[in-house]
Amino acid sequence: MRYFDKFISAMLAGLCISVGCIVNLQVGGGVAGAVLFTFGLITVVHYKYALFTGTAGFVASWKDVVELFVTILVGNIAGCLITAIVADTAIAGLQEKALAIAQMRESVPWYSAFFRAVFCGFLMTTAVKFARENRWLPLVFAVPVFILAGFFHSIADAFYLSAAGHASWQLAFNYLLIVLGNFVGCNVYRARREPNV
Repeated sequence: MRYFDKFISAMLAGLCISVGCIVNLQVGGGVAGAVLFTFGLITVVHYKYALFTGTAGFVASWKDVVELFVTILVGNIAGCLITAIVADTAIAGLQEKALAIAQMRESVPWYSAFFRAVFCGFLMTTAVKFARENRWLPLVFAVPVFILAGFFHSIADAFYLSAAGHASWQLAFNYLLIVLGNFVGCNVYRARREPNV
C-alpha cells in the first residue's frame, strides 16, 4: 500500500509540474513563463508530493534509490503523460509549442543534455532544502533561474515530450541523460564534507 500511495503522490507531482509547463508554453516562455512555472514546484513542496528532482538529493540508501527510479520517476512520468493527453485535447496549439522544445532536446549533444540537467538538479535540491526549512525565496528564484539559463528538468521534459507526441532513439537517449544528470546534480552538495563541530 505504501508504494501505491507513493506512486499516486508522484503522479500528482507530475500533474503540478505539467501545469507549470502549460502556462510556460501558453505565455510564450521568457521571464513571465519562467516565473509562473514556479507555482508548479511550490504546489509540489506544499503538499509534499513525491517529485523526482525534489527527492533525489535526499536518498539515504539503495532502497531509496530504487524507489526513486521505479516508483517516483515512473509515477511522475505517468502524471505528465496523462496531463499531456488531456491538455493536447483541451488546448489548441499546445502540441506545436511543445514540439519545438522536444526537437531542441533531441538536437543537443549528449554532453549538453547531461550537464544542463546537472545544473538543474543542483538548483532543485537547493530550492527544496530551503523550502523544507520554511524559507521559500530560493525556490521562487531557482525555477526561473533554471528555465532562463536553459537547464533541463527531467519531469518538465516528460510533459513537453509527451505533449509533443514526438519520439526518436536520439530523443530517448538524451532524455535518459537528462534524468541521470538531474540525479547527479541533486546530489552534488554531498561532495562537501560537513565541518567538524
